[in-house]
Amino acid sequence: MSTVTTPANPAAEIADAMRALEARYGTPWSAPLPAWNDTLDTLLAHRSVRNYADRPLPEGTLETLIAAAQSASTSSNLQTWSVIAIENPERRARLAELAGGQSHVRAAPLFLVWLADLSRLEAAGARSGASVEGLHYMETLVVGMIDAALAAQNAVVALESLGMSAVYIGGIRNQPEQVAAELGLPPRVLPVFGLCVGYPDETRPADVKPRLPQEVVLHREQYDAPSQAAAIAQYDEVMGGFQTAQGLSAAGWTVRSLARWRSRESLHGRDRLRDALSALGFELR
Repeated sequence: MSTVTTPANPAAEIADAMRALEARYGTPWSAPLPAWNDTLDTLLAHRSVRNYADRPLPEGTLETLIAAAQSASTSSNLQTWSVIAIENPERRARLAELAGGQSHVRAAPLFLVWLADLSRLEAAGARSGASVEGLHYMETLVVGMIDAALAAQNAVVALESLGMSAVYIGGIRNQPEQVAAELGLPPRVLPVFGLCVGYPDETRPADVKPRLPQEVVLHREQYDAPSQAAAIAQYDEVMGGFQTAQGLSAAGWTVRSLARWRSRESLHGRDRLRDALSALGFELR
C-alpha cells in the first residue's frame, strides 16, 4: 500500500514532481501539488516502450503481474476477462504478423493477450441450468472490455514499478478470428488488445509523450466544448516540438489523429469488427 512519508528533502521532491508533471504536458505546471509518493512518480513516468533488452524476466514475474491485474476493480465481481501469456517465439512471431507486422511483439520476452471473456459465465450457466440471456447483449461485452482494460492497466503500473516497460498492441484486433484460432479461444471470447512486456533497451530510450492539456479533458459540472479549440491548438505546437525531437515530421496531434480515422482502410481491418464479433459467437442484441 502506498504511503505518504515526510521526504528527507522536500524541496528536491517538489522539484522532481514538477519536472514529471511538466514532462507529461510539455508545458509549465502551475497547480498546487498534493502530497507526492512513488506511485505518482511511476504513473507520471509512463511511456510506451517498443525496444527491449535481451534480458529474461525474473521467475514469478507473470504471476505477480496477474495478481496485480486481479486486484483491479471489476463490475459486480463478474471478472469477465482472461489473459493469455505468450512466451513461445514462434507464436509471438505469428501474432506479430496478425497485428500488422509489429516487430516489438517478437522482441518482447512476454506478450500478453487480454480477453473479454463471456464464455466462463456461459459455461457456469450451462452447468447449473441457469438462464444467461443477459450475456448476449452489447452491455455485457462492454463490461468485459472494460474489465480487461482495468486489469491490464493495473499490470502495467505493477511492471513499471518493478523497472520493466510495456506497450499496448491494438493491432491484435486487426484479424480477431485468426488471433482467436491461434490462441484456441472458445466462442464468446474476444481478444481486446495485446501487451508487450520486458526490460527496456537502455540504448534506445523512449521519452514521455506529452498529453492533451487538462482543460481539454477535464470538465467541471458540465461538458465545455467551446474552450477546447485554443488549448488543442497549443497542444499541436507542443506535440510538433516533441515530434521534431523524435526525428518525426512536426504534424501535431490534430493532423495525426485525424489521419488515423481518415478512411475505412486506415482502420487496418478493424472496420469489420462487427462481423468478427458475430463470427466469434457474440449476438450483441
